[in-house]
Amino acid sequence: MPIERPSDSSLIIGVAASTAERVQLARLLGGADALLLVSNADQARAFLELTGVTVAPSAAVSATGVVADVPAVPPAERRMQAVRDPEPVAELRLDVHRRVVRWKDREMPLTRLEHDFLHCLVAEPGRVWTYQRLHHAVWGNEHLGHGSHIHSVVKRLRQKLLNLGATVTIHAVRGVGFHLLPTT
Repeated sequence: MPIERPSDSSLIIGVAASTAERVQLARLLGGADALLLVSNADQARAFLELTGVTVAPSAAVSATGVVADVPAVPPAERRMQAVRDPEPVAELRLDVHRRVVRWKDREMPLTRLEHDFLHCLVAEPGRVWTYQRLHHAVWGNEHLGHGSHIHSVVKRLRQKLLNLGATVTIHAVRGVGFHLLPTT
């Protein structure tokens, strides 16, 4: 079944019970501005309620349970949120020429892989980067293997961010990929 791309101010919510189905949805919708993949409709409703969007019980998920198109937070409201809660992610700086990550007045050197990986996440904070897209952007090929090399880079980067005292870290989205978010 072909999936229509929504307007550019929409949040796409993909609902799929298995990890394999969520990975397939991530591949199909990976270029979306805002994408949330969950395993059931209740998780989608819970997320929407946290963001202040009220949804009728049947409105968040289509009859097939594949994708629902829910309006995103209006731009004016996003700006208000940004003023109230400055994004800690914005304080993280990446020096692409020297391959260092900077947090406030401290910096830490990065390997090429760490730099390229973090560059993807910093470029679009909060966006979930699928394993496949990260692998292509960082390693330059499609081979995913068992993924231990990706997890190794993530582990080293998390430790470096922690050593810098950064209030952001790399969060995993199980079965899908990673994104950069404030620490909780």
